[in-house]
Amino acid sequence: MSIRVASAIPVRDKPRLSFWQIWNMSFGFMGIQFGFALQNANVSRIFETLGGTEIALYWLAAPLTGLLVQPIVGYLSDRTWSPRWGRRRPFFLVGAVLASVALLVMPNVTALWMAVGMLWVMDSSINISMEPFRALVGDLLPSEQRTTGFAAQTFFIGVGAVVASSLPWMLTNWFGVANTAAAGHIPPSVRYSFTLGGVVFFLAVLWTVLRTKEYPPENMAEFEAEKAATAGFANGVRESFLGIFEMPKTMRQLAVVQFFSWLALFSMWIYSTPAITSHIYHTTDATSKVYNAGADWVGICFAVYNGVSAIAALLLPVIARATSRRFTHMLCLTSGGLGLISIYFIQDPKMLLLSMVGVGVAWASILSVPYAMLAGALPSNKMGYYMGVFNFFIVIPQVVAGLILGFCTTHFFHGQSVLTLVLGGVSMIISGLLTLRVNDADDIQLPVEEAPETLGYDALASANPKV
Repeated sequence: MSIRVASAIPVRDKPRLSFWQIWNMSFGFMGIQFGFALQNANVSRIFETLGGTEIALYWLAAPLTGLLVQPIVGYLSDRTWSPRWGRRRPFFLVGAVLASVALLVMPNVTALWMAVGMLWVMDSSINISMEPFRALVGDLLPSEQRTTGFAAQTFFIGVGAVVASSLPWMLTNWFGVANTAAAGHIPPSVRYSFTLGGVVFFLAVLWTVLRTKEYPPENMAEFEAEKAATAGFANGVRESFLGIFEMPKTMRQLAVVQFFSWLALFSMWIYSTPAITSHIYHTTDATSKVYNAGADWVGICFAVYNGVSAIAALLLPVIARATSRRFTHMLCLTSGGLGLISIYFIQDPKMLLLSMVGVGVAWASILSVPYAMLAGALPSNKMGYYMGVFNFFIVIPQVVAGLILGFCTTHFFHGQSVLTLVLGGVSMIISGLLTLRVNDADDIQLPVEEAPETLGYDALASANPKV
């Protein structure tokens, strides 16, 4: 990628962007969330349809690669500059191409091993696009507009997830597409959903790539010198993994919180379909109409929690101003944990939507509050790198989930996967309690005159600590 010297724009001189510029730079997140939502709501269903029984183990394919891909993508994007393509956008585009192809292929596989391999490709590719998106907000927006930038990302996360999670149900109930198929075959409603998801993913990310301009590094000579001193893929791998031992104190504390909250999320994403179809719909036959109706309803449940999260994200600053970010995150995670636990006591599928309200509140906080608390502890020139390292604590619990949840479900819960969701709920409550010990140094009082801006990450960064 060619490099040339360009005039630097210091952080303090970043121009304010218009509403549509912020919209354009955030629009790609809708495509990314399309991919994640389709994956989370349907991959376990695909595994069961193809005869898989060790579902948690199959999910290991993606995070093992993610441990390598995510921090390196952040590291490399910090050290990339092209006058034409910028710093983060090349990674958006490469990830979008790979992820879109994986989404098109995934529901057309004919064997279990192929599905596991495509999950590996799909999850890794989605993360290539996603990791630099959070750094882009810090790159382009002045501090007074970062609230709007992160709020826009949260909005598109909600929109993308609601639509994508609901697609199989909508195709079946609105357009008459079959949601059942012969043994060993993926239902047409799932196949068409993934096809639409692949198209939306690519076009949404392409929109951001073509409609967003990035600034060159502030000091090009310094940038080039640092890049030369740390050149090489092997060096990138070494620094990426050494970063886990050099994390700021706040980041280390948040890592433990992230571990337990994401372990809970992966228990939900992996086991919601078998838990709900067996515990509430009383079937394990993946070819039956009842099973597929239950699997479709899982998609609706996931759509509901994502929709709730988009609304809850706007309320988090209000709670944070009255208490603190730590208390806010604890409250939200406890709500999510109780939501997961409540599934055990439900027999009416419609009541699951109430459980998902609690999960949605937790999801809103997980997407925002840890990053808000982390922001003040990170050096600006290593934002992408440390975001990648921080992602270890999303990937590691996924690995742990793959290794232990299947064993627990089989040997401790006697095949009752709904109890695995209860375990996830307990894990989420633990993560909430651990939040109270986080050293949130940037948790300061927001001046009254700035209150209209309190809609997102920066607002959360401005709450007064009382815990």
